[in-house]
Amino acid sequence: MTTTSTPTERAPSGVGLLAVLLPALLVTVIASDMVNLMLPSIGAEFTASEAELAWVVTGFLLVFAVGIPFYGRTSDRVGLRQLFTFALLAYAAGSLICALAPDLLVLVLGRIVMGIGAAAVPVLSMVAITRLIPADRRGTGIGALSAAAGVGAAAGPALGGGIGQFLGWRALFWVMVVAVLVLLPAARRVLPGDVPEGASRFDLLGGIFLGVGSGLLLFGATQAQVAGLTAPSSWGSFLVAAAAIALFGWRTVHVANPFVPPALFANRVYRIAVLVTFLAMAVNLGGLVFVPLLIVDVNGLEPGIGALVMIPAGISVAVLSPLIGRLADRIGTRPLVVVGLAIMAASALFLATATTSVVPIAAGILGLSVGFILVLTPIISAAASALPSEQVGIGLGILQGAEFLGAGTGPALFAVLVAARQQTVGAATAFSEVFLVMAVVVVLALITAFRMRPAHHEAH
Repeated sequence: MTTTSTPTERAPSGVGLLAVLLPALLVTVIASDMVNLMLPSIGAEFTASEAELAWVVTGFLLVFAVGIPFYGRTSDRVGLRQLFTFALLAYAAGSLICALAPDLLVLVLGRIVMGIGAAAVPVLSMVAITRLIPADRRGTGIGALSAAAGVGAAAGPALGGGIGQFLGWRALFWVMVVAVLVLLPAARRVLPGDVPEGASRFDLLGGIFLGVGSGLLLFGATQAQVAGLTAPSSWGSFLVAAAAIALFGWRTVHVANPFVPPALFANRVYRIAVLVTFLAMAVNLGGLVFVPLLIVDVNGLEPGIGALVMIPAGISVAVLSPLIGRLADRIGTRPLVVVGLAIMAASALFLATATTSVVPIAAGILGLSVGFILVLTPIISAAASALPSEQVGIGLGILQGAEFLGAGTGPALFAVLVAARQQTVGAATAFSEVFLVMAVVVVLALITAFRMRPAHHEAH
């Protein structure tokens, strides 16, 4: 079949593609928590309570969680150029609303619009790498994206606090507007506009049920951390989330073109990848959240010391991710995933015994982060390789949705455990116990990962 695509559409260079995707991913990851340190300033300006301010973060994250699977599914029917353009414009519009917000309600609305755009970038970036970079270099591309995400997660609070302190919190959003205006024309040049072959209609209602279930699951976990599991906002959210996910499952079985093709989870490599990603991400984010708390609450040190402890882990992730991607291209997935999970389990156990000394704590979180990146980069590549081309978009959307849900629910549920235990056994013991629970979760992921076959033979 002949096409009339431009040369850029037919064969975008790997370097040109990454030159657009990496900064786009970096910007959107930074946006997720760049306002955290500026919430007191925002609260003072708008005379808002802590509960009201929380929606500046929560509104963004909830829309982000719901949007990822939708963008993944839509990328199987709509060209990457069109989707990326919409996402960047929505992100810029949301940033502009935030920059000009006259009150807290408008600020939260702007953050929601930002989340609508930001949700597209991680999954569409992975889809672009999978479709446009040859299979023997795919791991390298995914590793580069993982490095950008790691840098963004580490830099977000520091960058937000620094810019916000000197220029005011509104400057954060003006910076994002300018960044998108620079990225947009480059993205339109590099990304193809053609519709993927084999595109078919899908069940929108099923996708809505999935989105509602995912969003309420994350919201319920957040409320459990804040108000406790017995609060109606916690158990009520979990109950409605379960009902929505059950309805999603029913429609998946009974409608002609379900939002998620059942064949997707009949693929063992993919099924295992989703479960391992969820569990590993829950523990990784749990470590990133609880190690700084351990430094401050148990060791009585300043928050700045907690930030310094995290720097080696962030640098290691940024440096190692592309190298691990290249290694995955050569030796396959399962060896790296198994080794990475083993390192994570050992690091969590080490943290459980090292709650009162800063240097061992820094070594523990370094090991946890390195182990996680050994898991994440190859497992995404394996999942993409295991899927037929017409399922890549929705497959990566579900996979990254699972990753994000792990990031949201893991720390929240671990926080419930710490809050419940530290009143009876003390803070140091409670933190030790939560790291032991993290080790158990990783061991479960390790047992699951042993069933993953190498994916070199999978069709693309």
